[in-house]
Amino acid sequence: MGYTNEHVDLYLLGKNYLAYDFLGSHLNKNEQGEVVSTTFTVYAPNAKEVRLISSDNNFEGWKHVLTKIHPQGIWSITIPRNLEWVTYRYEIHLNNGKVLYKSDPFAYFAEERPANASKVYDIDGYQWHDQDWFRLKKKVYQEPMLIYEVHLGSWKRDHGKFRKYNEVVDDLISYVKEHGFTHIELMPIYEHPLDDSWGYQGTGFFAATSRYGVPKDLMYFIDRCHQAGIGVIIDWVLGHINKDSFGLHKFDGSYLYEFENKKVRENITWGTANLDFNKGITKSFMLSALNFWVDYFHVDGFRIDAVSNLIYHLGNKDMGENSGAIQFVKEISNHLFAKDDRIIFAAEDSTDYPRVTWPTDVGGLGFNYKWNMGFMNDTLKYFKEDPIHRKYHHDKITFGLVYAFNEQFILPFSHDEVVHMKGTLLTRMPGTYEDRFRNWRLLMTLYMTHPGKKLLFMGQEFAQVAEWDFKKELDWNLLQYPIHDAAKRYFRDLALVYRHHDALYRYDHNEKGFKWLIVDHRDSSVFAYLRSSDLEDLVVVLNMTPVFYDHYEIGVPFDGYYEEILNSDKDIYAGGNQYNGALIKAIPEGRNGQPYHIKVKLGSLTGLILRHKK
Repeated sequence: MGYTNEHVDLYLLGKNYLAYDFLGSHLNKNEQGEVVSTTFTVYAPNAKEVRLISSDNNFEGWKHVLTKIHPQGIWSITIPRNLEWVTYRYEIHLNNGKVLYKSDPFAYFAEERPANASKVYDIDGYQWHDQDWFRLKKKVYQEPMLIYEVHLGSWKRDHGKFRKYNEVVDDLISYVKEHGFTHIELMPIYEHPLDDSWGYQGTGFFAATSRYGVPKDLMYFIDRCHQAGIGVIIDWVLGHINKDSFGLHKFDGSYLYEFENKKVRENITWGTANLDFNKGITKSFMLSALNFWVDYFHVDGFRIDAVSNLIYHLGNKDMGENSGAIQFVKEISNHLFAKDDRIIFAAEDSTDYPRVTWPTDVGGLGFNYKWNMGFMNDTLKYFKEDPIHRKYHHDKITFGLVYAFNEQFILPFSHDEVVHMKGTLLTRMPGTYEDRFRNWRLLMTLYMTHPGKKLLFMGQEFAQVAEWDFKKELDWNLLQYPIHDAAKRYFRDLALVYRHHDALYRYDHNEKGFKWLIVDHRDSSVFAYLRSSDLEDLVVVLNMTPVFYDHYEIGVPFDGYYEEILNSDKDIYAGGNQYNGALIKAIPEGRNGQPYHIKVKLGSLTGLILRHKK
């Protein structure tokens, strides 16, 4: 820790991934570990003068004027006192006479909104107990990955109020483990001023939001998750910043970190300003932020929001490639995977840009996962159709397998799909109330057995009816109704089948793990496919209409017996109880291009999974 000319040179060049070691506020300790002084350092090259206003000096900046310690615009002051928990801002005086009041971009903590000043915080000293997690953790490519996307402020509340990181962790861990999830993905938990933004318009990229406690409470939360065998991924906005006056935007009166060109800077859709990654300081800032969360919070990865805006200016291919951002993503990738090649670096990307999840050394962008937006859109459009019309939309289910192995995909049913009048997964389904649940179970069966890792937004695992509302907790009261309790049970059982049968995940990114058995039964809207690993083969059958079949013929590649291990029509899931109780013997007569076939009882709007017994 401490300032050197090398620190500054690396920061300006975009090569400093430890910028928080010398920028921001730091408590200086003697050999006995006692805090003897506090240093504040800020980068503001266009400032005429910088002062510190704080609760320590009665917010009178003239008492603490920073010294310009580097000609490129590094300002600093050391105050010979322990100022932990002191509230502060920088008072930045410009040459034109204007004065800006800015929070510290490198602060580790901040006031709870609606207040927005920074706080001095001792980020060091948390004792971690997740050594076994990092010792045993594997790369996820051939492992199950079922991610529970969580907005911490609205999963569960305490009499309408936010629960703190350390208060919610026990309940969340228990729930996640019971329902078969492998990871939690937290919607943005760095500091942000407005609840309505859900965290996507951040102002403190080094500060865990004070809504839910202090940073070490979040460390405890992640530590406990790791001890329970649960990975933690955080949502991250890389490409743009909000324009609140106290934040990074126009930090020293200039577009310091943003594009100078208004045409590519102004993000009208979100009211934000796009960052310019052709600038070394912008690269160092974000590279340091990501590095910080890996080192200090032990996060297992990042989901990067709005990658289309990083690939193309404003996400518009006609405006050309955002070459600075593309190069920077590659640099981030190289840095993160050099730290830990098991990390998750996932792109929320709606473009058709090639090789998004390929390594940089073979011409890729450097992510190792990409959200499969095509699967999400096509599947939900298909299921929204009345079953009688689904035969006209058959390709919505089949087309995704044409490109399913071009990238390493995560199948997302995220928060974006259950807001803004779109409805929930359940309410998008057609038919009667009971039919909606049949369709929902069928959708979940397709989702969990389709190639690709999984991400599900909270509440959809028990078929929530109301759209997500960040101002209140999930509608847990629905579980008093048998049909919702049965839905939750089905999801749990389906998730456990997924976790315990490696045919459903071993070759998620390799076509050897998938084979169509029935792909062209358009009129009946029945699909069947094989999921395979080196150890087992599973047959998945989906009946997308309310027609019941006592003996539906499915072509299969193997002789022997087939055992039904899950059926969405079981009465315990609120179904009609049409299932295959006995072993099904393969008949040595070919069907659908396969040498054998089996006859299965197929309930209406039903998904079933069969295991081949060799």
